[in-house]
Amino acid sequence: MTGNSWGSRRSRVAWLAGVGCALATLAPLPAGSEPGDVEDLVGAACQSCHMIDGNSVVPLFPKLAAQQAHYLESQLEAWLEHKRPIEVMEPLRDQVRKRDLAELAEYFASKSPSPGVVADPSLAEAGRLVYLDGNEDTGVPACEACHQWEGGGNERYPRLAGQHQAYTIKALRDFRSGARTSDRRGIMNTIAGRMTDAEIEAVAEHIAGLSGNDEDTP
Repeated sequence: MTGNSWGSRRSRVAWLAGVGCALATLAPLPAGSEPGDVEDLVGAACQSCHMIDGNSVVPLFPKLAAQQAHYLESQLEAWLEHKRPIEVMEPLRDQVRKRDLAELAEYFASKSPSPGVVADPSLAEAGRLVYLDGNEDTGVPACEACHQWEGGGNERYPRLAGQHQAYTIKALRDFRSGARTSDRRGIMNTIAGRMTDAEIEAVAEHIAGLSGNDEDTP
């Protein structure tokens, strides 16, 4: 485990500080607005963590810009139905309704994503090998098989390209520990359960540098 890992004290302090800021800036819907008014809802409930355009600047809050709409809607529905616990989003339950989810997902899917930043090129190169080839010895499949060469995803699997390293690391470790489940078959739980900390951190570094432009790749 490296000093930049999710398990470090510094990362936990940063997460708590981010949560505090997000909760402090939550705002009620403007007077007279309807729950289906998606821009008002984003401004009131989403922008403090994910920014108005979905390009979060807090490393432990995911970027939502250009995310696959079907996937994002399914994750929001899982949260709303208490199937996916997201602690920082709990205060939003009174503001978000099921009928809002498709509009929210389409809103963020339509936004242009900001590029990620690779902090450690050598780590990213190690991650590239796992992302494209997996690890045959331990049964880790290639990430590219589902999430595409440049991480753009598709209707079934989420976009990963340009995602914050810290968020990707936390997500994979949550899948590994069982704190989060991917679907009824637990595909990501099985995959992450076979990954080492070094592989998780390397893959997260590689993902941060992906473009999402899969049509331009082999």
